[in-house]
Amino acid sequence: MTRPISTSPGFTTVFGRELVGELPAFAHPPYLVVTMADLWPTFEARLAGRLAGVHLVDTLELADLETAAADLPAHASIIGLGGGQALDVAKFFAWTNRRPLFQVPTATTVNAPFGHRSGLRDRGRVRYLGWAIPEAVYIDFDVIQAAPVALNRSGVGDVLCYRTAHADWRLAASLGNTERKWPYDESLVAEAAIQLDSVMAALDEIHDVSEAGIRALVLAHRWGGTTFHDSGWNPRHIEGVEHFFFYNLERLTGRHFIHGQPVGLGVVVGSVLQENEPEVAVAALRRAGVDIRPEAMGVTWDDAAESMRTLSSYVRDAGLWYTVADARPVTDAHIERVRELVDAAYGPWQAG
Repeated sequence: MTRPISTSPGFTTVFGRELVGELPAFAHPPYLVVTMADLWPTFEARLAGRLAGVHLVDTLELADLETAAADLPAHASIIGLGGGQALDVAKFFAWTNRRPLFQVPTATTVNAPFGHRSGLRDRGRVRYLGWAIPEAVYIDFDVIQAAPVALNRSGVGDVLCYRTAHADWRLAASLGNTERKWPYDESLVAEAAIQLDSVMAALDEIHDVSEAGIRALVLAHRWGGTTFHDSGWNPRHIEGVEHFFFYNLERLTGRHFIHGQPVGLGVVVGSVLQENEPEVAVAALRRAGVDIRPEAMGVTWDDAAESMRTLSSYVRDAGLWYTVADARPVTDAHIERVRELVDAAYGPWQAG
């Protein structure tokens, strides 16, 4: 199946400086700010003037958010301010209460600002729910560059994952295991490859969190976030086994992660299983400055190994689409190869 290359521009995106302070002049008052407890003190003075209230995100559980949405103070619009969790909850509240939405990412960690649905948890399982198109997404260079560099750099994980996603889709097609609603589409793969190449060409700028690096990553995220809907809710060209490894690690450890770290490690895991040049993947992550060692995420190699070993059973239990995790169960040799690659690129972990 083929289709024309998409011409969708994605969500309206504004790049500039000192953008947050302009929000009170045009966000419908009184507005609700959805953010994180550690971020609000930094932005409170700029947003306090026409404020209906603040929701500090502490959970992504659907049942908790449904209760919170019903108890929000009266508001005319919503400002999402933060990383993926805050922006996803802002989307959910905007959808639930049918309010205009303005999104302000504080780091380039994920493509959540540009997705129509919210990535929530329903009794521990990932669920994409809702529909929200922001009036605009505001990329404030001052805000982004003030964030911890690890958050900004890790955003490459949500683009490098296209490498493993494409190999998974081709594998499924070759074995007759693609889903009826998602037959293999080379034009979608080609579109995604353009975005992947643009980020691979900007790894040094992304590492330095320069304006050029921010633009390159944000524009790739804008495409990646909106293509899920634009391709008919088809995730095949943008997500595969690498995300499944991440979901399983989250399930096993009960921890929340900087998205690009476990996804990045998952790209290496998937590339090893696929025999898909894992050296290229780990070198790109290292060059961008994304530390994918388990210890850097607050877990252990034993945790990572268990997530690899149980991957095939996890994807079946979770009802996820066919990937190399179904075709090739993880062996001790695979786990050893992943660790060899990571250790060679980053060196052994040293606490502190």
